[in-house]
Amino acid sequence: MSFSSFSLNANLLKAVQNMGFDRPTPIQRLAVPPLLEGRDVMASAVTGSGKTAAFLLPILHRLMEKPRGTTRALILAPTRELAAQISEHLHDLAAHTPLKGAAVYGGVSMGPQEAAFRRGVDVLIATPGRLLDHCQYPYARLHGIEHLVLDEADRMLDMGFLPDIRRILHHVPKQRQTLLFSATLPAPIVELAKDMLQNPVSLNIERKSAPAAGITHVAYPVPHELKSALFLELVKNSPSKHVLAFTRTKHRANRLADFLEKHGVTCERIHGNRSQAQRTDALASFKKGRCRVLVATDVAARGIDVEALGLVVNFDVPQLSEDYIHRVGRTGRVNATGDAYTLVSPNEEENLRAIERAIGTRLPRQKVPGFNYAHAPAERFEVPLAERIAAIRARKAEERVRAKANAARRATHGITVGPAGNGTAGQNPRSNRSASPSRWAGKPVTGKSFSRPVSGRLNGGRADWRSNGSTTEPRSARRA
Repeated sequence: MSFSSFSLNANLLKAVQNMGFDRPTPIQRLAVPPLLEGRDVMASAVTGSGKTAAFLLPILHRLMEKPRGTTRALILAPTRELAAQISEHLHDLAAHTPLKGAAVYGGVSMGPQEAAFRRGVDVLIATPGRLLDHCQYPYARLHGIEHLVLDEADRMLDMGFLPDIRRILHHVPKQRQTLLFSATLPAPIVELAKDMLQNPVSLNIERKSAPAAGITHVAYPVPHELKSALFLELVKNSPSKHVLAFTRTKHRANRLADFLEKHGVTCERIHGNRSQAQRTDALASFKKGRCRVLVATDVAARGIDVEALGLVVNFDVPQLSEDYIHRVGRTGRVNATGDAYTLVSPNEEENLRAIERAIGTRLPRQKVPGFNYAHAPAERFEVPLAERIAAIRARKAEERVRAKANAARRATHGITVGPAGNGTAGQNPRSNRSASPSRWAGKPVTGKSFSRPVSGRLNGGRADWRSNGSTTEPRSARRA
């Protein structure tokens, strides 16, 4: 079966050919025909199965049939990375058509996104939160939406977007084609589908969620304190040019990236504390091969599409089998092959066994030849949370002691605090001279005294003064 059997627009078939797609994937064979007919679809598709093209191709085909000057397709995605990835895919598929798309997500300026709303691009790809930010303003009108797609719906549920999605539904017409794609289908997603979809075609609903068939899974038992050293050894021994590593927390992602850079491995990092510009640059650097390793939290588990990504490493065992599936699904995409390594410490064995039961496969345990599992690391990879909290409390206690000592010393020297917050005792303790008189001395004052702005900030180029009893002070000082 070929793409030409779908009777798609000739310009779309040309783009598919240029992108090197030979035959439709299983999800594409199942989804494209009912979508071309205008049917609603609810599909459960494994990560990396080609579902993005499965919904983009029929939508673009139907938009080409009756071009108009308003936004007619809305695609919702849970993360900025996934929204950007879909936008790139759309650009490639629509390369020989007049159709245009735009991505709308947080962490970047709203100005260009507002311009896209006003131009009325054909397809809008958005994260729910930023889309609702725009929906507060008159220019953001979604009344022309004919096709609505929820991609990675289960991830949007995990990230708490379900209330946002229900609010977005009030902004789009009820008469529309609705598509829901998800790697897993928990009960809340099925309930949402009942509210959104009308007589949908259900695809692969009964299929048990599992990683792609081309992935080789291996578990490496290792003491927790030796994980970083073992990971470094695995990276050095791997023939893969790209290595994607997932950590449990943002703090651990930073620690691992710092460790790798210290040992001469080029590395970038992606997590929620990084700005959108930093995340975009990191992903671009990884895709172009300027760095060997990309360290990420689960914010990037869906949305990274790197050609020929050969190795994914779970530096920390994920708590949910769904997270494991989405992490390792970054490799072995679209019938390719890849490796998935999981570093498992003794206290993570229970989580790993739960994942094995969920995916129906036992991960073979292996050891790295020549690695010293009894060696004590020269430095700790991570300071335990309880220890970090204790250090913060100790530092705060020291600061309070110093503050009390400073207050006592000022009292001993007879320093008082005047209206403007300056020492105004009769004697200056540093010089034993009388404090300098105010430059306003001898000048008439009409009922109010003045103090300088505490923060030094100006409002619109002038000091923002507000009367406060007998003293006039800036509004910023009152807020402080």
